[in-house]
Amino acid sequence: MEKSRLLDWSVFILLSIIWGSSFILMKEGLVGLSSLQVASIRIISSGLVLLPLAIRHIRKYSARQIGLMFISGLLGSVIPAILFCEAETGLDSSTAGVLNSLTPIFVIIVGALFFQARVAVIKILGMLLAFGGSVLLYYSHANISAGNNVFNMFLIVIATVCYGFNVNLVQRYMLGIPSLHIAAIALVTCSLPSTIVLLSTDFASLPLDSAPILWSIFYTSILGVVGTALASILFYVLIKRAGMVFASMVTYGIPIIAFGWGILYGEEVGWKEAGCMLIILAGVYICNAKNTKKTIPSKI
Repeated sequence: MEKSRLLDWSVFILLSIIWGSSFILMKEGLVGLSSLQVASIRIISSGLVLLPLAIRHIRKYSARQIGLMFISGLLGSVIPAILFCEAETGLDSSTAGVLNSLTPIFVIIVGALFFQARVAVIKILGMLLAFGGSVLLYYSHANISAGNNVFNMFLIVIATVCYGFNVNLVQRYMLGIPSLHIAAIALVTCSLPSTIVLLSTDFASLPLDSAPILWSIFYTSILGVVGTALASILFYVLIKRAGMVFASMVTYGIPIIAFGWGILYGEEVGWKEAGCMLIILAGVYICNAKNTKKTIPSKI
């Protein structure tokens, strides 16, 4: 495997590990905080860690470019963070994971409808294969509960639509901007409205000397620094290096990592689960195929 492809796959795997572990940190944050508080602290902590970089580089860009990066932060981080946290109050992680894998589908739909994007047919087939494997993985292992209500599922679907717009936005307008700059400026500017949201809750009245509250803040801050700041940088890098479809396929690596955590916690994973994971990886591999000429039309 050539070095550039190896690097693409390395970033893909690292992102899958980070985002596949985010659901656990999110659940821990929700122990002592509300969904809005978890989402807000997540963005604020990511903005704080990237603040020196944003201050250093923001003057290099026009108001329009900064505005685009702010919108990217809203669509790629802020809105999905709020929607996922709210959905996680009524959904189990496996359901959230399989719904999150709708992201590549919406990347293609949004790209075709709003950005005149053209996507190779082989990538469509790979995406559908991986999505099928993700659904099979869910049904081979999931224990569907009454808490999996339609409203919470709808919240995650809306989050994946936001991801679809963000990926296309970056691919179309920000390829010439370093990934580190996009992540830093996007998350720092988005930390301002996130602070307003946090202050609008009862956060100031919480017993901050309480161990459960402090641990929830700690886990949420780790989620922000690693699961948002670092992951956003890596994701922007992957979009630019490997394209928007392959980058969005990271969502198919998340269920695999989630099942890996399950193994560590003593859950059984049999041949059905292993087979589904192989289907997902095969779809991702096909989606990353090079030199494909046949494309879908730019409009649907």
